[in-house]
Amino acid sequence: MKTSLEVEYWVVDDDGDLVSADPLLDVSEQVDPEFVEPMIEIKTTPCESASELRADLLGRLGRVVDRAREHDRRLVPLATPLSAAPSELPYRESESTALQRRILGPAFGDARFCAGTHVHLERSNVVDQLNALTALDPAFALVASAAHHRGERLLACARPYLYRRSCYGGFPEQGQLWSYVDSVAEWDARLREAFDRFRETALARGVDESAFDREYDPYEAVWTPVRLREAVPTVEWRSPDAALPSQLLELAGQVRAVVARAEARGTVVDPGGDGTDDDGRVGLPAFETVERTVDAAIRDGAADPAVCRYLERLGLDPSRFDPLGDRLPDGRLSRRRARRLRLRAAGWLEADLERTAVRA
Repeated sequence: MKTSLEVEYWVVDDDGDLVSADPLLDVSEQVDPEFVEPMIEIKTTPCESASELRADLLGRLGRVVDRAREHDRRLVPLATPLSAAPSELPYRESESTALQRRILGPAFGDARFCAGTHVHLERSNVVDQLNALTALDPAFALVASAAHHRGERLLACARPYLYRRSCYGGFPEQGQLWSYVDSVAEWDARLREAFDRFRETALARGVDESAFDREYDPYEAVWTPVRLREAVPTVEWRSPDAALPSQLLELAGQVRAVVARAEARGTVVDPGGDGTDDDGRVGLPAFETVERTVDAAIRDGAADPAVCRYLERLGLDPSRFDPLGDRLPDGRLSRRRARRLRLRAAGWLEADLERTAVRA
């Protein structure tokens, strides 16, 4: 099962101030601008093995870090800037961004404070892949890298809260976790219903019909934690924070192993089971349990023993992770202190990149 990563990082100068990523964007075609200027996205190619994925990510990231140094810039592996005003995160104006701002209203502004990671898995047994990733969603807690938003401690996992409960709180079908499905046809039907409602809302709010149809189709108008991508084509898990490359590679590897087992054996909802049924299928918890665990993961992260037990039951090993969010202070953060912490996190990234490259 080919696997690829898309990782977003903040770009800061040597004082820790958020600055434009523009000088870094021509490193390769796999480096893209994001919808706010101080953010960059680094994409790997689809890779057959863990070692190939490791080499791809580290090589690309290393080249961007080197270019950043040439321009007195550094990359920051945190889910939020910790403390920043909206004026420090100017949008890269595009029609898609402008439409979302108009449709979602002021809540969309919270999305600009979020940097994350997307894990793409090659499509095969799609239903089992979708359902396994849905059950695995609370694993974002294992790489949680920020609890703060605009200087205040929000929750252990600030980014999924901002996306799901704030930005898309009024549009749950567009941005929150969907329940299990029995068929691809069921997924497509849900997708079409969600798209139609989103389109109706957009038109009711004065969005030009041709502009909407030019920017969006059903597959590109949902930003759910787990989704199908038509153009790529992959099953995509969008929940993890931006984090250190070693942690993201570990998470991708563990998640891929569980999904590969689900793909090979099939899945079954087994609320009281031990992870497999008599036919060898991978047992998944009831969706209500998934939702409760997601809530606990957002609130308390991997510090909640119940979250870790849940992930262990699915086949993950939480002991392999050291979330960056646990290294950061709990109290209120001034913008000055946030700048210092961003620089500290940039140092963690550079050291981790060097260590991981040596091990590779």
